[in-house]
Amino acid sequence: KLILLMHPSADLRRVLHRLLIMSSMGILCFSLIYLLTGCCESELTESPAVRSPDWTATRRLPQAMIIGVKKGGTRALLEFLRLHPDIRALGSEPHFFDRHYARGLDWYRSMMPKALEGQIVMEKTPRYFVSAEAPERVHAMSRGVKLIVVVRDPVTRAISDYTQIISKTPNIPPFEGLVFKNRTTGQIDSQWSPLWIGLYAQHLERWLAWFPRHQIHLVSGETLISDPAGELARVQDFLGLQRIVTDKHFYFNKTKGFPCLKKPEGSSKPHCLGKTKGRTHASIRPAVVRRLRDFYRPHNQRFYRMVGQDFGWQ
Repeated sequence: KLILLMHPSADLRRVLHRLLIMSSMGILCFSLIYLLTGCCESELTESPAVRSPDWTATRRLPQAMIIGVKKGGTRALLEFLRLHPDIRALGSEPHFFDRHYARGLDWYRSMMPKALEGQIVMEKTPRYFVSAEAPERVHAMSRGVKLIVVVRDPVTRAISDYTQIISKTPNIPPFEGLVFKNRTTGQIDSQWSPLWIGLYAQHLERWLAWFPRHQIHLVSGETLISDPAGELARVQDFLGLQRIVTDKHFYFNKTKGFPCLKKPEGSSKPHCLGKTKGRTHASIRPAVVRRLRDFYRPHNQRFYRMVGQDFGWQ
């Protein structure tokens, strides 16, 4: 009797055990089918939280350009901006829009440094500002490109330009001999390149025919020397960047009379611009300087009205 009573209980346990195994197998199979059919694929692909960032650096056409002016402080501005991690700038001047336009945009793009998504690609060629063809050509490349112009007292700029010229070709005539068409009447030769470049209103007018004023940012060459952090703050704002380059990056070199970088990118040592920057200007007679100031005064006033800013040049 005892043996007969235990058989039903043993059978029941075996049945329950089989049911438990079958149930577990069923749940496992359902889970595998659910995952393999990609039921949750759309959620994974649409969620930005699980999307991998694009760390691929590519060469792009510039989104910002320093277009002028020669001897205004463009090299200093470029070097200062290169401290910013979101700026990738070409070190040399490509002169694409004034000299090498026939080579095409693919060649121009190949000159640019590689940049990550979110970084701004820049180049500087001061000659663009005075080029008759450059505004239309730049506009054809990009209507939204941001343009930066470093301007400086045109008299001081002309003397600086001449100083650079005589350092390369010392046998040219003296400054006074090139400034005047007629020294007796005091007529200025405004077509002489060092003076012609300083006719800022004339050159800016061509750019304003293709770009709105808010797309052109003006940097004071004088303030770039006296307050580099202040000028860099305004440029970073114009470019839509966080103000990362600040006064902690600069110190004033009394010997050169120019701001230098405390710790440039990739270095732990201070860095000043080359020996051609901040060099002593050629000595010009005060009477000639006064005549040039008289010549530039109406041109400067017109420039101030065009840009809505008085730079205070005498």
